[in-house]
Amino acid sequence: SEAVVDVCVRAERANVAHAWSVMPATALDTLTLLAAAATKTERITLGTSIVPAFTRHPLSFLTQVMALEGLAPGRFDLGIGTAHARTMVDVYHVDFDRPLRRLTEYLEIVQPALKTGFVHFTGDYYQADFSFPEAPGTTVPIAALRAPAFRLAGRLADGAMSWNCPTAYIQRVAMPALEEGAASVGRERPRMMVHVPVMVTTDRAEVHRRAGEQLRYYAAAPFYARMFGDAGYPLKPDGAVTPELIDDLVVSGTADEIAAQLRQRLDLGFDVLMVNPLRTEDDARHEDQVLEVLGSL
Repeated sequence: SEAVVDVCVRAERANVAHAWSVMPATALDTLTLLAAAATKTERITLGTSIVPAFTRHPLSFLTQVMALEGLAPGRFDLGIGTAHARTMVDVYHVDFDRPLRRLTEYLEIVQPALKTGFVHFTGDYYQADFSFPEAPGTTVPIAALRAPAFRLAGRLADGAMSWNCPTAYIQRVAMPALEEGAASVGRERPRMMVHVPVMVTTDRAEVHRRAGEQLRYYAAAPFYARMFGDAGYPLKPDGAVTPELIDDLVVSGTADEIAAQLRQRLDLGFDVLMVNPLRTEDDARHEDQVLEVLGSL
């Protein structure tokens, strides 16, 4: 828990505008950790990528959000998502039938409550009838991998958050679906928030090795394997990702080269880059190198 707070403090010190935290299935509660980080920082926006939505009722999520906003008003960007089926089913024993429909209902409760202060909703999975004294307006993007999820983000969320999606896939599949969803309800396209793995090194072989190891978990999931294939990067016969996929996905090089590549991705129309330092032999040092790059942008 101290490590999460520490990296948020270091990010603010480096003039980084936004710090994100993931929430693995059995890890410490991210919203609680962000509450601690909020008390140790003053300006930085603190975000989740993501809170697995089905681990808590929408009202439980909302009461946590209200508590956070009381600590640091306007400084939270709280991404939610379905998470992986094997996590929800094997660990939490949650019914994972029609996850996107369930996430839709979640948004239909959370968004009115945060934007207007009240909600009245009855669905197949959730019911909600309550109000809050204030509507903090907290932004709630969602994790998206396939086109239907990006369309849902376009309709109801405050952004779509990719994870390990190659640039070509974001351009060909994600952005059009996000725009289509927004157009279907007559709203402007919400933010395209792109996860970007980064490694500060000119040793390309080391990038391939590190990224290949860290992507193996995702390659083993059928829905990620299909997405990689749709992006033009089918897996190797042994199930490993290809060097070509890593070259598309991971930004590496010197600090100046990384800064230039990140600017190029913003020029593609991506609204937010969620930069994720790859794990190395010295994670803290590598994080500081990446924070220095981000603070210079």
